[in-house]
Amino acid sequence: MSRIGKKPIEIPSGVDITIDGQTVTAKGPLGTETVEVRPEIAVKVEDNHIILSKVGTTRETDALYGLSRTLVANAVHGVKEGFEKKLEIQGVGYRANMEGKNLNLALGYSHPVIVEPPVGITITVEANTKISVKGSNKQTVGDVAAFIRSKRPPEVYKGKGIRYEGEYIRRKAGKAGKK
Repeated sequence: MSRIGKKPIEIPSGVDITIDGQTVTAKGPLGTETVEVRPEIAVKVEDNHIILSKVGTTRETDALYGLSRTLVANAVHGVKEGFEKKLEIQGVGYRANMEGKNLNLALGYSHPVIVEPPVGITITVEANTKISVKGSNKQTVGDVAAFIRSKRPPEVYKGKGIRYEGEYIRRKAGKAGKK
């Protein structure tokens, strides 16, 4: 039995929740997020809390219970406060800057890498080597950050590349340390 699914989701002030069948819509200061909940899960609003409950008792229902609660909670959190992923660039000559809404990356290739953010995502650059990806949808923010990181993932010998803030890269010794 899921303990996460049992926890009620508090609705913060400034967020409106609409439930239409199995569709939960959260509207807040940062936008609107919609979550489609599976039919095995029932959703209701009681005294400023969203409460999810299971309809059946199958293993699949047990698995979907906590997932559904987390998806709805992320939608509520996203429209109120939003989500953010930070990336760091390391390497001589590697840098980032903004050209309008697009991110322009110089990553040691013969051409600049241009990343166009999807709707609802804002990318900012601080100090040429720090990139911040913000938005109200947690999955989209993570996908965009992973896409940017994939343009030059950190390598294990010198640590050059794009990494998440605070990410630890396990380094290899190289030819000299093989003795």
